[in-house]
Amino acid sequence: MRFDLIDLGLFRHIVEAGSITHGAARANLALAAASKRMRNLEVSLNIQLFERARQGITLTPAGRTLLAHAKTMLEQEDRLRGDLHAYSGELAGQVRLLANNHALAAFLPSALAAFQKQHPDLHVEVNERLADEVVEQVGDGTADLGLLPANTDTGGLETYPFRSDRLVLVVPTGHVLARRKGMGFGDALDQPFVGLDARNAFQQFLSDKALAQGKSVNLKIQVRSHDAVCRLVGGGAGVGVVPEAVAAPWVKVGQLKAIVLADAWALRELVICLRRLANLTPEARLLAEYLGGGSAADKPADAALEPGQQGLLI
Repeated sequence: MRFDLIDLGLFRHIVEAGSITHGAARANLALAAASKRMRNLEVSLNIQLFERARQGITLTPAGRTLLAHAKTMLEQEDRLRGDLHAYSGELAGQVRLLANNHALAAFLPSALAAFQKQHPDLHVEVNERLADEVVEQVGDGTADLGLLPANTDTGGLETYPFRSDRLVLVVPTGHVLARRKGMGFGDALDQPFVGLDARNAFQQFLSDKALAQGKSVNLKIQVRSHDAVCRLVGGGAGVGVVPEAVAAPWVKVGQLKAIVLADAWALRELVICLRRLANLTPEARLLAEYLGGGSAADKPADAALEPGQQGLLI
C-alpha cells in the first residue's frame, strides 16, 4: 500500500476546511481534480473516508484513523525537508500558524512582512481561529504555532510571551467623550457601537463583559475587521473597542480619539503556544524565535498610548 503525500495533504485540508470545495481551495487545486483524487484514494484503500452531505463532510472511523497517520507523515515530511535544507545553508518550507482575531489584527501583518523579507523562501500559512480552536489544532499537530490570550487554558502546550496590548475605546474627534483620558467600559455602553459580527469571538467577549455589569452592547453596525470599525467610527457612525495598536494610525492622523479603558481585562497579554520547542521543524522554530524576540519591526512606533511590550527570545 503506497500513499501520495499530495493526496494526504489534500485530505488534511478537506478535513480542516469542512468541505471538499474549501479544502481544494486551500490546496490550490481545482474542485474536480480534488474530488477525483479523493475518490481514487478511497478506491485504492477500498474504504470510505467521508460521509458526504449538503452541509459538508464528516469523517468515518476509517477517515479518522487515516487523518491521525496523515498528520504524522506530513509533519515528518516537513521535518525531513527542513533538516536537509539545513545542509544547504538555506531554509525553505512551510509553517502553519493560527492566531486569534486580536493578534491577527494588531501585530501579525507587520511582523510577518518583516520576517518574509528576511526569509523569502519560507511560506507561512496563517489562519484565524478562536482561542480554543488554536489550542486544539496546535495540540493535534494541525498547526505548528498559535497566538492567543495568555489566560487561555492551553493544557499541556508550551507557551512563551508574544506581546502586550491594551483595548481602547475609539470615538470620533468631536464626540462628547473625546476629552476623556480614561473610563470604564460600562460607562460607554449607552453609546451606539460599531463592532465585529456578533458571532465573532472578540465581539462575544465584549458582550460577556457588558452582561457581567447587567448591560448590553448597543451594536448598531457590524463589520468584519477592526480597521473597518475605526473607519466607521472616524466617520461618526458610533464608538468602538479595538486593540490600541490598531487604533494608533487613526489617532495619529487625527481621525479618532483613543480612550484608555480602566477595566483590568482591557490589558491583554498574548502568548505563542506550541507542542514542544525541541520538536519543531527548523522553519517553525525560526518563526517562533522571531515572534518571541519582540522584533522592533512589529512595534507600532506611532502608537498614541504606549502599551507594555513583552518579548522573550526563545
